[in-house]
This record gives sequence, structure tokens and C-alpha cells, in this order.
Amino acid sequence: MLHQPGRTRLTAILAPLALAAALTACGSEAEDSAEGGAPTSCEAADLPLKQDGKLTIGTDSPAYEPWFSENDPSNGKGFESAVAYAVAEQLGFAKDDVVWVKQTFNTSYTPGEKKFDFDINQISITPERAGVVDFSQGYYTASQAVVIMEKDAAKAASLEDLKGLKLGAQTATTSLTAIREDVQPTTDPLVFDTSDQAKQALLNGQVDALVFDLPTAFYITAAEIEGSTITGQFESSEKPEEFGLLTEKGSGLAPCLDEALTALEEDGTLAALEKEWLSDVVSVPVLK
Repeated sequence: MLHQPGRTRLTAILAPLALAAALTACGSEAEDSAEGGAPTSCEAADLPLKQDGKLTIGTDSPAYEPWFSENDPSNGKGFESAVAYAVAEQLGFAKDDVVWVKQTFNTSYTPGEKKFDFDINQISITPERAGVVDFSQGYYTASQAVVIMEKDAAKAASLEDLKGLKLGAQTATTSLTAIREDVQPTTDPLVFDTSDQAKQALLNGQVDALVFDLPTAFYITAAEIEGSTITGQFESSEKPEEFGLLTEKGSGLAPCLDEALTALEEDGTLAALEKEWLSDVVSVPVLK
């Protein structure tokens, strides 16, 4: 066999290059498969969770009626607590495998790593928020409502009336966005860090009226602010507002939450829970 030095040198050069290319390709495939954290299935054991075998759910504290009950998300009472446990069951978790953590509303949708698998807290799905977190499909469609003291109710009988009032809402909520974009009052709305501060401002006469999502408005007028009433609801000029389950950006959990919510919608569970916990939300006039 003749010695071929040229061929030997060429082989020596190409072999490492081929190996490097193969390793790079393997690494790229691994990165692609890991990107987004998508689970191989929606079985509980395959989900990308913060704690193995546990489903960690975030919400604010206090946790308000009618979304929760007795400020205790873990009791399964209130619409969102009941929805959360129904989703957990669909995903294969027993009630004892659900862990609740506190997460303030206006920090739930900021960028970065989360301490929960999903958050449920009347968080409206918006394009801006969806840029930094992921959402499930909607589990509830909400409209905005005006809460005012009964003695002043005649002052808020239409959207035109609202323009001249001093309005208020909690910071970073779609209620505040609705005031600015759909009502467009002549005076800038007052903005409050919490809904408790907003309610106290109404009692103190600092604002003429407040805007909340309709079920919350019902609870406030029925159980929290004596002598208050709802003058009506108004619908956003954009597509209907929906609340979604919020997850960390790229966690990969959202498709499985969608699967669970679709099953709960198709078997009537979501409608039944809405009727059970939000049944008072009926016959409210739409402000024109």
C-alpha cells in the first residue's frame, strides 16, 4: 500500500471539523428541544413545575370575594379558587398537592422568573402583558362597572356623565385603562395601589365613583360599602376583556392549561362554577 501523505494530512484536518460540526448540531437540537420548556405531555409527572409533584399557584393577599372566600385561596371557595382546583384536578393533582403563594397583582405580570407555576388573580390578557409573560386562554369574560354612592347615582347614568366625574381605580388594572380609553374623563383619574385604598377614597369623598370588574363591584356594593350602588356597566371598545392564568414566559405550561380549561368548558364545569359563585352578575344596564 502506497503512503499518501497529502490524503493523511487532509483526513487529519477534516476529522476534527466533522466531529465539531456533529457536536454543534447535537447541542443545537438539545437547545431547541429545551427552548420554551415545553413538556412531553400534560401528565402531572411531565409538567415543568417549580416543585416536583406540587402545583404552585399564586394570587394576591388579601384575596377578595367573590373570587375567593374568607381570604383563604386554599379552601376551594370563591370562583377563582374553585377554578384553580378544577384545573389542578384536570392536570392530575390532588388538592393536597396544590401549594398557594402570595403574589401582588401589579407584580404578577412583570418580566422575569416567577415563584409560581401559574397565577390566578383576575388578570386580564393584554398584548403588553403577553410580551413578558404567557397566558392561558380565558376562563372568564369580564366587563367594567361603576360603583358610586346611592345619593350620587343620578350623576353617573351615562358615559357622558362619567366624563365630568372624578373617577378612580386600582393601579395597573384594566379598570384604569377603561377609564382612560373608554370614558376619557376631563379630569385625570385617581390611581390607588390597592382596591382597599380606592374604596376608602370613595367613602372619604376623594372620588365621585370607582371602576371595578363587574363581579367585584357587586361584592363591594353588597357587602363592603353600605349605601353604594352600581349605576351600570360599560364594555370596552376593544375585544371583550378576558381573565387568563398567567405563567412565566417560556415555561411551556400554557398549552396544558389551555387543554385543562377546554375540558372544563366542554363538560360545563366553568359555567357551573360561574353560576355558583358569580350568579349575582345579572341584569346590569350597559351605560351608553
